[in-house]
Amino acid sequence: MESYEREALEAVTTCPARPYRTLTVDRITPVLGAEVSGVDLSREIPATQLEEIRTAFLDHHVLVFRDQEITVEDHKRFAAVFGELRPVNPPPPEGDPYILEIRTTSAAANVAGNGWHADGTADAEPSLGSMLYITEIPEPGCGGDTLFANMHLAYEMLSPAMRSLLDPLTAIHDGAHALAGYTPPADYVIPKSEHPLVARHPETDRKLLYVNKAYTSRVPQLSAQESSALLDMLFDTIASRPILHCRVRWTPGTLVLWDNRCVQHHALYDYYPYARYGQRVAINGSAVKG
Repeated sequence: MESYEREALEAVTTCPARPYRTLTVDRITPVLGAEVSGVDLSREIPATQLEEIRTAFLDHHVLVFRDQEITVEDHKRFAAVFGELRPVNPPPPEGDPYILEIRTTSAAANVAGNGWHADGTADAEPSLGSMLYITEIPEPGCGGDTLFANMHLAYEMLSPAMRSLLDPLTAIHDGAHALAGYTPPADYVIPKSEHPLVARHPETDRKLLYVNKAYTSRVPQLSAQESSALLDMLFDTIASRPILHCRVRWTPGTLVLWDNRCVQHHALYDYYPYARYGQRVAINGSAVKG
């Protein structure tokens, strides 16, 4: 491991634990994710506890709440704590416009999200984050985990020379790139946006790598060949470095909140021919800033 990589890791892993008063927060790995207990999401959450949840969210980026029995209204109420709810786009033909059903049947050949990505980065204002509540899992021991990756650390573990190269660049995020192989509704307007390749988190101002294989199609400041080589290297860095990752093993009644601004995720499809079901609520974000 290079010295700059070690320094980046140590800066994350040596942060002291916060003295939470209303929660128990247990790290999943030293660099990403935490299990949160002492919270009942079916009830109105006191202001002091909400403040501690927000703090844990900014510290750990992925929060796991287990053994929750919540309704759709409970789910939306908790999401609204973090911002305006984001309608599903394209909207579902029936049901709640803010609920995206995550359903895998026993006959599914593949599933959405089976690859590293952040949600909707082709939008001009991608989402702040998402809350996925899983109620049906494959049989125990039959897979269905979700991996998450820390994009702050993905940037910070690059060499100083590479960071200097990336800092002034932008990248094109194209919804058509993500929809390859799928046919969207006829009236669906496919989004396309240009974002900084190195963004800053809007609340912490910390730099992060802002490219993902599902949506990022081109670095316009480079030739097509240079762009492809650079993006392939960055995509491989995200996928092939376990030190950036945490793994969430789902159990029925688990809700996971992740920060879509600085985290990528990969919904592993390793459970054919079993089924899985959950509901996701997303939260509106803002324009990506460099």
